[in-house]
Amino acid sequence: MESLADIVDAAARGVYPPDDGGTTVVPQHQYRDAGVIAFTAHAVVFTDEDPRWVRGALGAVDCDPLAAALHPRFLAAFMARTGRAHDTVDALLVGAPLPDGPPPALREITDPGHPRIAYARGRRDAVRAWAADGGVVTLGRGVAGRLEVSVEVDGAARHRGLGRDLVTAARRLAGEPVWAQVSPGNARSLRAFLAAGYRPVGAEALLSATARSAGCSCSRS
Repeated sequence: MESLADIVDAAARGVYPPDDGGTTVVPQHQYRDAGVIAFTAHAVVFTDEDPRWVRGALGAVDCDPLAAALHPRFLAAFMARTGRAHDTVDALLVGAPLPDGPPPALREITDPGHPRIAYARGRRDAVRAWAADGGVVTLGRGVAGRLEVSVEVDGAARHRGLGRDLVTAARRLAGEPVWAQVSPGNARSLRAFLAAGYRPVGAEALLSATARSAGCSCSRS
């Protein structure tokens, strides 16, 4: 059986699950991340729950089957079943690595207490971060070990193309495909990624571990 990492790696190469209206259920790559990736006319649910439960819960959603895996009723049932939290459905994009070039002037941030690094470490492993005048870009290992980018641009530095420059720089720093999760409502950020050459792959709903599902008394930020 294909693993989630196999599916993600293939999608980075432009090879997607068949557009047959089906759903593939695969185990989680690691405990932290469960969820759904919706490709064109095919959904992938990654969870350690019984696949029979997944298919039953999808079948109970009264909607177009193509929309069931990201339907609020299925996601609510998924959260209730697993004790996990979910924020939003993101557009999922990927950018191929770029050869070395003239990036913006970047300096690596090594302070583990930096807010952007702390935020990224709650969601990714092996996080590194770089600062430019007016912005920060991070790279870290997320879903299925893929390399994920996040970017933050100060209010005073917006509308100057810095966000686009930073996510382009991530493609030069990486040496491998770089993934991005962008809220569709964040049109400014979405435009920056598209302008930097990232291509849409699908949509993703990520369910993260909560205090209850982790069996501890502290929450993760």
